[in-house]
Amino acid sequence: MLKAIFTWWNGATIGQRFHIGRRGLFIGQDELGNRYFEARDNRDSYDDSKRRWVIYNGYAEASKVPPDWHGWLRHTFDEPPTTAPLKRRAWEKDHRPNLTGTVHAWRPKGSISQGGERDRATGDYQAWTPE
Repeated sequence: MLKAIFTWWNGATIGQRFHIGRRGLFIGQDELGNRYFEARDNRDSYDDSKRRWVIYNGYAEASKVPPDWHGWLRHTFDEPPTTAPLKRRAWEKDHRPNLTGTVHAWRPKGSISQGGERDRATGDYQAWTPE
């Protein structure tokens, strides 16, 4: 409960949830559990478009928004993916959020988190020694 009151990075704060609940309409939910809303009117918007919000499922990280929902949030697409889903190409991979800083992040051989040892390569650095 205290996290919802005082932190914005653990999902929406209580004030934001109240505002979205009062002013927004639920549009849909993605496969990661993020919920998307659109304003009932453009009263609190900067232009003539309706404002759009996402309430993240868990930690608030922008890379957790899939491309089709990102396009809808930024007004690239008029219709949400629940109404008009993007055509999926055969070469496209599934969306994955940014894993940097997590235990699932890629760590190359020789990195400090992998022990810092790597095979020597040709052309490695040679320390300078004075003559």
